[in-house]
Amino acid sequence: MSSVVVMGTQWGDEGKGKIVDYLAEKADVVVRYQGGSNAGHTVVVKGKEFKLRLLPSGILYKGKKCVIANGVVIDPGVLLEEMDGMVAKGVSIDDIRISNRAHVIMPYHKAIDELFEEARGDKKIGTTKRGIGPCYIDKDDRIGIRIVDLMDEEEFSAKLKTNLAIKNKLLKAVYNHEGFDFETVKKEYLGYADRLRKHVVDTSSLLNKELNAGKKVLFEGAQATMLDLDHGTYPYVTSSHPISGGVSVGAGIGPNKINTVVGVVKAYTTRVGEGPFPTEQLNEYGEKIRECGREFGTVTGRSRRCGWFDACVVRYAGQLSGIDYMAITRLDILDTFDKIKMCVGYKYKGEILDEMPASLKVLGEVEPIYETFEGWMTDISGTQSYDELPEKARKYIERMAEVTGIKIGIVSVGPGREQTIVLKEVF
Repeated sequence: MSSVVVMGTQWGDEGKGKIVDYLAEKADVVVRYQGGSNAGHTVVVKGKEFKLRLLPSGILYKGKKCVIANGVVIDPGVLLEEMDGMVAKGVSIDDIRISNRAHVIMPYHKAIDELFEEARGDKKIGTTKRGIGPCYIDKDDRIGIRIVDLMDEEEFSAKLKTNLAIKNKLLKAVYNHEGFDFETVKKEYLGYADRLRKHVVDTSSLLNKELNAGKKVLFEGAQATMLDLDHGTYPYVTSSHPISGGVSVGAGIGPNKINTVVGVVKAYTTRVGEGPFPTEQLNEYGEKIRECGREFGTVTGRSRRCGWFDACVVRYAGQLSGIDYMAITRLDILDTFDKIKMCVGYKYKGEILDEMPASLKVLGEVEPIYETFEGWMTDISGTQSYDELPEKARKYIERMAEVTGIKIGIVSVGPGREQTIVLKEVF
């Protein structure tokens, strides 16, 4: 048995898709364990760009089982659109497996998500309005509709009728929205059910069998540590658990079956949406990072907020998820910076903090403690080995490892599979 978790260490958008795609070559099974279509991965293969939202990044390798596990909330229309897009590009979808216990995003989830966000006014949390949060709310409220229900017309019809009675009343009374027609929604979603049926299985059973048979399983998280529902910058978080502990619940396997955790670390820091961001650079440096890194959301197209690398955030991620190795991405984006800063600590009211503040007020007021590094000022995108990296680049990433307490496993110097330097094989 060999299993690896790949998860984000910052606020998402670290380049997890590229790392999962690279590691998937040696895996037998690739699993998405949480989140929904609010997440986006961009993978580049032989110069061709693939944007993934629900499908595991392993889909780009033939013969890999690709599992969408129970912890994911699924918009079937989005999933089928993505599957059709793969077929159009010559990618097989035969090995996709969908959990019968995953919850289904309904039209009213998306409507409520958008209307509630607008109602917040200047207190918006930055939701993508894809229905993710409201679907997870229904899951916790025990009124959700699961894939197993969608596969049974009678069961689905009964649950849909009950839910629409509640949701339409809410939509009309609170938001002056006309609501949704039962027959229209039923017809649309039963059409989705017919197309997805052959892919639906008990994925927990499947994964445990694969692990017990000694297969190599790669678990892929969406979003990242600082967006974790419990441990992130609440309430500016997602509705699930991207940390490594989310794998056991979100995929239905025991924690003792996780062998290695890889934390994906962008060489600088970005975030989308609202909330504190201690190292954000609202100046020419932040703008240059955004321009050089093309820092715009895969799903939403929104501009990402940009700043220097925050070692406090990554150290915290390592603590929460037991990260064994860092996969450092987007190092090449810093090629043209003559000076590069790294936050190695926080100071609050004159005192150095030794933990990540739970209070957003405190986090918003901390003073980053920076170290400044000489930039390497050369193109590293063609570098083939760690020793070939400029000394100044090595000094920077070795300090990243030292301050976070996490070993270096992978260094990415570009978006392509071939632009990957491996220091530690995890499979």
